[in-house]
Amino acid sequence: MDWKKFRLFLNHAAAFTGKSKASLVSDAVQSVFKYNISLLEYFQFRFFELDAEQRKTWAGTGYMFEYQLKMNPKSSRDILDDKTKFYRAYKEYFVHAVADVTDLKAKPELLQKLFHTPSRKLVFKVADGNCGIDVLIKNAGEFDEKSLITFMENSQFDLVEEFIQQHPVLNSLSPSAVNTVRIFTQLDDNNEVVLLGCRQRISVNSTVDNMAAGNMAAPIDEKTGIINGAGVYSDITKPQENTHPVTGIDIVGLQLPFWEETVEMVKRAAKEHPENRSIGWDIVITENGPGFIEGNHDWCKLLWQLPAQRGLKSKLEPYLK
Repeated sequence: MDWKKFRLFLNHAAAFTGKSKASLVSDAVQSVFKYNISLLEYFQFRFFELDAEQRKTWAGTGYMFEYQLKMNPKSSRDILDDKTKFYRAYKEYFVHAVADVTDLKAKPELLQKLFHTPSRKLVFKVADGNCGIDVLIKNAGEFDEKSLITFMENSQFDLVEEFIQQHPVLNSLSPSAVNTVRIFTQLDDNNEVVLLGCRQRISVNSTVDNMAAGNMAAPIDEKTGIINGAGVYSDITKPQENTHPVTGIDIVGLQLPFWEETVEMVKRAAKEHPENRSIGWDIVITENGPGFIEGNHDWCKLLWQLPAQRGLKSKLEPYLK
């Protein structure tokens, strides 16, 4: 529990509504048990403005934990939980070089590719890292072939990747980080792929693009690939943004490149391991097309619902029956 954030949200909600902090805390605690949400989600879903029927439409932490456990059982979710296993299961969908220590030792040509990428940067990741945590970026010039392998063997990092050069359209929008697309997929009873939603993550003076790190996300029209809503934060004290607050580029109306290829890639990949039925895919779009970063069995309910500015639980309920 982030109590500093809780107090920030509580003060904001009290000033916004004119309600006492005690009444808001009481309502938040009751909502945790009644609607299966977290305390922070009471504020992030803006329950302090909603009636009982509106509150029922939101999928909170408890509900999502139960849903994702059923859709992606513990016995099969390891290829989504472990970045190394994910890479090996879906390597055909990657557009950038990725390697673990075994790859580095067995494939000298891969080592050379990592050392001679356009950015001359390397990204180190732990296999079970989430939300941009446990990521290290270093210059390739700091290593030679032997020292890179030694560093990997003696560190916490399981994977090394080339630093991705995102498409110029997204780089113009926000150059501080690689801005990934998140697409949520669901397999129906016939193992056909349903898109639950598409979101563009947008960094704001950050080296990562996660909402949890203070960045924005905006909704994407799944048919056109056009961003059709404002960028929103998970911090309720921050306003929505129709244009990027740093670069001034319009967010609403932005056409994402390679959209047809992106959707086709995700739909094809979602069928490869049908034992995992509901996945949040992180995708980078480059000048050479789209590619995977990772897949998530415990995909984020905030990233899914906040950009839509409404509760989306009804989209999930048919798959539980």
